[in-house]
Order: sequence, then structure tokens, then C-alpha cells
Amino acid sequence: MPKHFVIPDCQVKPGVPLDHLAWAGKYAAEKKPDVIVQIGDFADMSSLSSYDVGKKAFEGRTYAADVEATKLAMSILMTPIEEEQNRQKRNKEKVWKPKLILTLGNHEHRIDKAINNDRKLEGLISTDDLGYKDWGWDVYPFLEPVNVDGIMYCHYFTSGVAGRPISSSAALLTKKHMSCVVGHQQGKQISTAERADGSRITGIIAGSFYQHDEEYMYSQGNKHWRGCIMLHEINDGQCDEMFISLDWLRKKYGA
Repeated sequence: MPKHFVIPDCQVKPGVPLDHLAWAGKYAAEKKPDVIVQIGDFADMSSLSSYDVGKKAFEGRTYAADVEATKLAMSILMTPIEEEQNRQKRNKEKVWKPKLILTLGNHEHRIDKAINNDRKLEGLISTDDLGYKDWGWDVYPFLEPVNVDGIMYCHYFTSGVAGRPISSSAALLTKKHMSCVVGHQQGKQISTAERADGSRITGIIAGSFYQHDEEYMYSQGNKHWRGCIMLHEINDGQCDEMFISLDWLRKKYGA
């Protein structure tokens, strides 16, 4: 049965630590999941934040620097995976080639919003600038769900006429009626339910895989859980979930 490795929001921007991405890459290379999903907001794109315009914190931010940091971060994540594949080729082993899925988040969507707000930017900037496809990721547009082995992945799912994000794992199940994994919201939530035939469905919210603290969350808000997820024994949306904390990855793979 297939297994999926899920990497939550990384919020990459200039100046933040990135070595945890190497840890995630090494973990993936060791465990060899069939599918790797990055759930969105890999890039923070702080230069396009509408919330910080005019604030002191906004000074010095540039689009080019955001793109450069994102490309570096993706290289750090993918290098251990590429090294393991090259080792297998040298040893004439069957080469592990996981399917790579990336669902764009609202932070990457800042690029499209900037274009929509200023048409002069069309053709000058694009989400393709981030280089995700260069590493082999199948990139899905913001809020476009993708079904993989009966599990629906999306940066977040919406509810109601206002299209607000569903903010609890239990509500994911009651509103979407199938197994769903989303990011966007810091920390982790998990809920399970049963279909009429007794098969299980699982709802997971996990939106934080980064080491830095976010200034807008203050000290209390920055204490949320951070890490990745491995989904084992997947069968038509049923799965056994395992949460891999950032602290565990640091102890296992950190210097």
C-alpha cells in the first residue's frame, strides 16, 4: 500500500533558518514514500504582503530576494532526495522516484494577486519564477484540490458563501465527507470518522514546518506544533497517520 510524506507550510523568506528542509529531505530519502506532498506556502513572499505595507518591518523587502530564498530552500530540501537517487543509479538499484505534488498556498497566490491589481506586471512576474516545476513538482493552483489515493490535498478548503477556510479537522470531515489534509493553519489537528461501510476517513490540519517565529503571532502564538506527516497503509482514503516533529528531525538529522 502506498505511503505519503506531507510537508506543511514552510514560509520561506530571506534570513530565516533553512536547515530543517535538509532534515525533511533526508527523512524522505530514508523512508522512500511513494508520494511527497508540499501543502503550500512553501514561499512566504513577504515582499508582496499587503498587511505590512508602510510598516518598519517592510523596509528592504524585494521580490528578487524572496524568489532567491525560495529557490535556495527548495534546493536544500531536494538535494538529499537527488543524492539518494544518484546513489541507487550508481549501484544499479531500482531508482526511487516519488510523485511530487505541490498545492500553491495563499502566500504564493500573492504573486497572482499583485498581477491582478497591476496588469503592468503581467508577463514580468509569475509563480513559475519560484522554480518548483524545475525540480519535478506537479504544481496545482491555489485552492485547486488534488485526489491522491482517496485523500484530498489542498492548501485549505473553503466553506460558506464567503469562502472562508474550514478551521477545524472535524469540520473538514462533516463538510467534505472524505479524507482531507490541509495546511494554512499553524499547529496540528486530527479527526476521524467512519463511513456507513465502516471504513475510516481522516481530517488533518497541519500548517507549520519552519524554525523561525512569526512576529505577528507574538510569543504565545509561536508555541504551536511544527513538523511533517507520514501517512502509511493508504487504501481508498484510509490511512495510518504518523506525525514527525521538527524537534525529532533536528535530533535525528541535525548537526
